[in-house]
Amino acid sequence: MTLHADIAVQLGTLDLRAELHVADGELLALLGPNGAGKSTALRAVAGLQPLHDGVVQVDDRVLDQPCAGTFVPPEQRPVGVVFQDHLLFANMTVLENVAFGLRARKVSRADARHRALEWLERVGLADTAHDRPAALSGGQAQRVALARALAIDPRVLLLDEPLAALDVGTRAMVRRDLRRHLASFAGMRLLVTHDPVDAYALADRVAILEQGRIVQTGTLAEVAAHPRSRYVADLVGVNLVTGNVVDGVLHTDRGAHVVIADAPAGPSFAVIRPHSLAVTRDLPAGVSSRNVWRGVITDIDRLGERARLGIDGALPLTAEITLAALDALALRPGDEVHVAAKATDIEVYPA
Repeated sequence: MTLHADIAVQLGTLDLRAELHVADGELLALLGPNGAGKSTALRAVAGLQPLHDGVVQVDDRVLDQPCAGTFVPPEQRPVGVVFQDHLLFANMTVLENVAFGLRARKVSRADARHRALEWLERVGLADTAHDRPAALSGGQAQRVALARALAIDPRVLLLDEPLAALDVGTRAMVRRDLRRHLASFAGMRLLVTHDPVDAYALADRVAILEQGRIVQTGTLAEVAAHPRSRYVADLVGVNLVTGNVVDGVLHTDRGAHVVIADAPAGPSFAVIRPHSLAVTRDLPAGVSSRNVWRGVITDIDRLGERARLGIDGALPLTAEITLAALDALALRPGDEVHVAAKATDIEVYPA
């Protein structure tokens, strides 16, 4: 049994056409840059954004199919939603908030309150039942929103940036709690996030959405190993170079050449990991000059005992070196450097 969503929505400048499949017990994370259409896709599954074309189907039940005139309202769908800002009703108690979805589905007041209290006990917040949302911490509000979504016993759980509203100190703790609570939910789960850490911690698979199109799917490890766009490469922290391979050399549109160890001719992607790059002020010895690129440092980020350097040139790159090397070279933004890589450290695969 699965969630099948073939989504076609035209909304302002957004032209969204994305196909998603999520199996029972699976969590699919939808990642992409701002404006890619992630939240719109989630809203389409929830019924908050009607399709212009396509279909949304849960198990054997069609929820939205414009060509057949089918549209099931949000409150009648077997779908629970956790919104980015939680959207708890300020004028209701915590208990009433959790019971809200049940009451919207015509469950009696007594039964709805009983089931809501059971869910508050599950998420460890029974003692807040009669509080107002304003009295909750960010992490507590997130758990209440999750309890409200799960109280209706949905087949599909949608999570729209559920950790984005939390401060950094709270996020890791709530992420662990969320993983534990999600493990008890046997249905289909769709998570919208911009944070690869959330995807790594929570998801079974990821789908990358850019400019309204799915460009890559797979496990995070699979996507990281073979990124197919600049956004994906930046997301997983590697350099992605696109070009055409001729006689063992990848030629880019900007005129850079990358010597590779072994790859068939034709349009290709090359992955160069930041830590495999050597950075020097002068032309390095012992490396073929064909695999050395000149550039200018645009930014320096210190990360623990290492530093990541943004380097602009014919081949824009991100390099990672030790802080000791950074200090020894006395590098600053604006400095010109040489960046070298061994051909055997560069992974190439067909575009």
